[in-house]
Amino acid sequence: MAGKQGRQWRSMCKGLVLGTLLTSCMILLYCLSTPQIHYTLPEVPVPYSCAHRPSQLHPKPTTNSSQQTPGQTCTPKVDIMFMKTHKTASSTFLNVLFRFGEKHRLKFAFPDSRNDFFYPSLFQRSQVKDYRPGMCFNIICNHMRLNAPEVAKLLPMDTSYITILRDPAELFESSFHYFGQLVPFTWKIPGDDKLTEFLRDPNYYFDPQGFNSFYLKNLLFFDFGQDNTLELDDPQVEEVIRFITERFQLVMLVEYFEESLILLKDALCWELDDVLFFKLNARKGSTVSKLTPELRARALEWNAIDWKLYQHFNHTFWKRVDAYGRRRMAEDVAELKRRNTEMASICIEGGRAVEAGSIQETAMQPWQPIGQKSIMGYNLKKNVDKAHRKLCRKMLMPELQYLTELGVNLWITKLWGHVRDILNW
Repeated sequence: MAGKQGRQWRSMCKGLVLGTLLTSCMILLYCLSTPQIHYTLPEVPVPYSCAHRPSQLHPKPTTNSSQQTPGQTCTPKVDIMFMKTHKTASSTFLNVLFRFGEKHRLKFAFPDSRNDFFYPSLFQRSQVKDYRPGMCFNIICNHMRLNAPEVAKLLPMDTSYITILRDPAELFESSFHYFGQLVPFTWKIPGDDKLTEFLRDPNYYFDPQGFNSFYLKNLLFFDFGQDNTLELDDPQVEEVIRFITERFQLVMLVEYFEESLILLKDALCWELDDVLFFKLNARKGSTVSKLTPELRARALEWNAIDWKLYQHFNHTFWKRVDAYGRRRMAEDVAELKRRNTEMASICIEGGRAVEAGSIQETAMQPWQPIGQKSIMGYNLKKNVDKAHRKLCRKMLMPELQYLTELGVNLWITKLWGHVRDILNW
């Protein structure tokens, strides 16, 4: 009897210690995640560009570019603002930017101690690691909630603004899966199929003031710094669409990712080698909810502002493809796919992504949603030739590991990762 009571007491003590530890960690994370106190920074003009201009960046002849007259030359553009939206293959494109920036020794504006700019607070220059007024940066690309005037004060005037959108119904399904457990109002949704139940009557469950509720309504519009609960006919919706149209040189689409990269290569005067990619952060098929036509219609109705945004830029995207040339686009996409397949045969063990439990190197493990191991990754071939070894590792490297390699101290992100592991345990 005494031994049984002793075990019970030890179990209670362990529970108290674990509970205290978790509570302390959550309080610390909450304090560190709240928006910083913003102070007025002096206005110091940003240099036109601070790029190193190595030999790789010498002007090159255009090849029937839609941006240039045939026979002219263009210089690769290196000053880039990538508005990284959520659940839009943006981690895959981030890998492209990281490799391009390293190749040309460009200066990144990174967040400090975490992998985003204190999202969901609006972006402030003071959130940039080691920022001082007048500093020059070439690329900013981590998750932020857009605050355009602050971004403009950080980057050169000739910066190219790029972003990416995704069909809002598919984006909503992905966001519900990935972030759902971080949104407290979803905890009260009954049944195993919470997504279907939520879409049956979203207004019943949705709490616009609820913690993290923005993940589950018009997330694209919210990422652009806007109120995601506006009515569709609010004049501000059209104003935002006009602003994005005027400010962003290219709006890519997830569903046409290769075509988007070809347009990017053309607009920025890059080489095909610069836009080679492997798909990162892909979910295993068994975790993807197949939306019925009815659920898809409900998801689009619930995310009506994002749907209007997407429809507008889907239209402008194909006008741009027409200007580039449909036949030329098809040829260039085929070549990009061929080169990606060639790199996969060189770099990837088995030639495809594997589930998290089958990834052999800890350094290649992608970040997982709470309570799940649904995000797939890769195993690097062990016999990669010396000429490709470094490139292969970079192309396969998950976002957080690549940020660490580029010198970002992610201690807050890593602390949250340890808390998640304890919760999952």
